[in-house]
Amino acid sequence: MMKKNLFRLLTTGFPATLALIITASTTLQAQELYLPRNIKAAYDKGSRSKDGKPGKQYWQNQGKYDMTIQVTPNTKMVEGTEMIKYTNHSPDTLHQVAIRFVNNLHKPEAPRSGYVSPDFLSAGLNIKSFEVNGQNYTIDSKDWGTVEEVPLKSAILPGQTAVFNISWSYPLSKQSGREGQLDSTTFFVAYAFPRISVYDDYNGWDMIPHTDRAEFYNDFNDYHLTVKAPKNYVVWATGDLLNPDEVLQPLPAERLKKSYTSGDIIAIATAEEMAKGQVTQQREWNSWKFKAAHITDITFSLSNHYLWDASSVVVDAKTNRRASVQTAYDAKAKDFAQATGWSKQALDWFSNHWPGIPYPFSKMTAVQGFADMEYPMMVNDSSTPDMEFSQFVLNHEIAHTYFPFYMGTNETRYAHMDEGWATTLEYLIGTAQLGKKKADDNYKKFRVNRWIYDPATEEDQPIISLSTQVSGTGYGNNAYVKPSLAYLALKDMLGDVAFKKSLHAYMERWNGKHPIPWDFFYTINAVSGQNLNWYWNNWFFSNNYIDLSIAKVSNTGLKYQISLRNTGGFAVPFDVKLSYNDGTTEVFHQTPAIWKANQKAAVISLNAKKAVSEINLNGGIFVDANDKDNTWKSK
Repeated sequence: MMKKNLFRLLTTGFPATLALIITASTTLQAQELYLPRNIKAAYDKGSRSKDGKPGKQYWQNQGKYDMTIQVTPNTKMVEGTEMIKYTNHSPDTLHQVAIRFVNNLHKPEAPRSGYVSPDFLSAGLNIKSFEVNGQNYTIDSKDWGTVEEVPLKSAILPGQTAVFNISWSYPLSKQSGREGQLDSTTFFVAYAFPRISVYDDYNGWDMIPHTDRAEFYNDFNDYHLTVKAPKNYVVWATGDLLNPDEVLQPLPAERLKKSYTSGDIIAIATAEEMAKGQVTQQREWNSWKFKAAHITDITFSLSNHYLWDASSVVVDAKTNRRASVQTAYDAKAKDFAQATGWSKQALDWFSNHWPGIPYPFSKMTAVQGFADMEYPMMVNDSSTPDMEFSQFVLNHEIAHTYFPFYMGTNETRYAHMDEGWATTLEYLIGTAQLGKKKADDNYKKFRVNRWIYDPATEEDQPIISLSTQVSGTGYGNNAYVKPSLAYLALKDMLGDVAFKKSLHAYMERWNGKHPIPWDFFYTINAVSGQNLNWYWNNWFFSNNYIDLSIAKVSNTGLKYQISLRNTGGFAVPFDVKLSYNDGTTEVFHQTPAIWKANQKAAVISLNAKKAVSEINLNGGIFVDANDKDNTWKSK
């Protein structure tokens, strides 16, 4: 009431042109996107740009890690040493450094989102030595959480590189989740080293404690990794294996090299060969050396009995570049016997269709584990007798290659930037592998229905809400379902050609960097040539859900006017289906653009071909919360 009276007071008696200016200004302001103060400051300082490109002052820090990590199967201990050459590309002088060690999540004191068993708990990280630029630090890591700030004796100046030397140890948890003991002689060793946390242009040091629900945020670093493992233990890892002849016996080494250029699925190590000690060199310890450049993480797995299959697939038709595809699994896992072939399908499809960017890495390894979790060049997936579901999960985890590992998004704060896209790509590849009807059914069953039929308040929090501030299914729906629907609705509205052009522009601008949601929004605006702020506000900054209804139908002869209500508020695509008296039907598709002018109501005018008996609204995968008011029947 107060705002209406103020506007009347301001405009009454004013020249019409001035009233028009005020009205236009009010409309324009309504189309702006909310910018938190820290995000606005980044744009103001020029590290990011409103055209969606990295700003002229954009920067990001980088580390070069040289690590040796040893896993002792008898004690289940991980011990390591690392040298980190950390370069400060920021304009700031760094007086402290944040050290992140995710696996301190296993400490009894660590905050978690739910109950864990005693087998999940461990003593956590033990820092044995800590040195920066030759200066020794006394570090007591006993009370460390998952991220700790260490004051520096000598600050790191802008442009300066500091050298860190750290040695550490920690126990592998008996209960395996994203990492830990897969069985008594098989281990998935992830987040295994203390790393320098991200220092960025909009938050400074990333000091958010890690929880068991949260995803990750890491710098793009270069890694040299040496894994020391006992004889008869094979090691699989992120990056290229540099010394196959030093760690493998001649026959498996020859098979592995052959697999790099072959489309055949080759058994690198069989169960019998593993049992007879015919795979690794028979030294007491073997040192497996790997290298990966400009990547957000490196991880590895080892086993003395897992089978090992490998092949390769062309991922870039222009250059004929191939990527290695490998699988490590227990002999009893029937689904993982198919995983190498499934992985080849996924790499080929993602490279050539959606997102349609060649798989950017040299390798992909699927390890049978428990977490259904992605890592650069690796996935840790559980085994299931349901072959379709196993492939479905594998598709999703491999899709994460592009989001977040190619793009470097802050998954901890903005999980929708990686999980939303992986869910979208999982659906799109599913349409090719299973057919659209089956893919639609799966998408609704596993994704949409769990959100749309749950009316709890938290389910409708805005997608842009920080992922650290929503929980339970509210987190899952904001991270996976709603953003995926938003991306698919945008694809429907722009059309495949314009959508792919805009998506590729975003990926080309920000791969290997740290985009935030506004970089995506502004890029799509600029490349599509449309101000889509109305759409971003509708999908990402609102409490909307999906619920359409037919309010009224009127006709003059065969000319029909259908008045719609958008009770839920989301700008969704849908079909208007006319059923004729003779039993035939006709479908009129409506893109989300129908809601641009008025996001609560719309009128559709249609010319029917003959007498209409029924009109129905069908959103397909955009499931309606109440479809009972989606049908009109002629009297």
